[in-house]
Amino acid sequence: MNIFWRELKAGRKGLIIWSACMVLLIASGMGKYTAYSSGGASGELFNQLPSTVKALLGMGSLDVNVMSGYFALLFLYVELTAAIHAVLLGSSIIAKEERDKTAEFLMAKPVSRSTVVTFKLLAALTNIVVLNLVTLISSLVLVSIYNKGQDITGEISYFLWSMFMVQLVFLSFGALLSAWMSQAKSSGAAAAGVLVGSFVISKITDLSDRLSVLNVLSPFKYFSYNRIVAGEGLSPGILILTVLLTAGLSALTYYFYGKRELDIG
Repeated sequence: MNIFWRELKAGRKGLIIWSACMVLLIASGMGKYTAYSSGGASGELFNQLPSTVKALLGMGSLDVNVMSGYFALLFLYVELTAAIHAVLLGSSIIAKEERDKTAEFLMAKPVSRSTVVTFKLLAALTNIVVLNLVTLISSLVLVSIYNKGQDITGEISYFLWSMFMVQLVFLSFGALLSAWMSQAKSSGAAAAGVLVGSFVISKITDLSDRLSVLNVLSPFKYFSYNRIVAGEGLSPGILILTVLLTAGLSALTYYFYGKRELDIG
């Protein structure tokens, strides 16, 4: 349990910074809502954009003149920020012992490698839960300030649930890369590269339905924004598959970390 508290303490400053950045991102985004809401010139301009441009911007068929559509557009960047935090956290929380040359000290403790991984992942999970809650609360508060139409509290909750599942996937993927790569200190860059590639895929598949088969490669496409905005919630099947994917990636993290030769020099 000491490992868990040690990790939380070590990541406290970073979590505060990420949380503050998330609040500022949502606040700055919501501050622009009046320009897109009904009657706003920017909203009319966006409605006239070609469908390909809308897809690249993350709009798709969303109506940014209403709060639900506008929040879905803003949420794309909120989710991307949360995913970056999760994948970097997952890769660093496993690799940092070798990076900081503290692996020998940690391995000298009377605990197994699987126990070390368990407490590190629990600490990382706590971090993303806190960031998710900060995002949820700030979203609810700021949307209530600017929203003059239908209440979208339910939609916001579904958006944040979908973000949490995406965070879990990238957290476990980052941890897996860190445990698997022979140069664990390079896992952060590799994990970030995969995340960027995943995001690019999510934009490319928006350009043509014929490319939709590639959506399986991008967690950003696992949950439909249009479905949430329409009040249909999250797909139970996708939720189950995401949980299974996270569990599989986590299991591989345990396996590879148990096999690796740690750099304790």
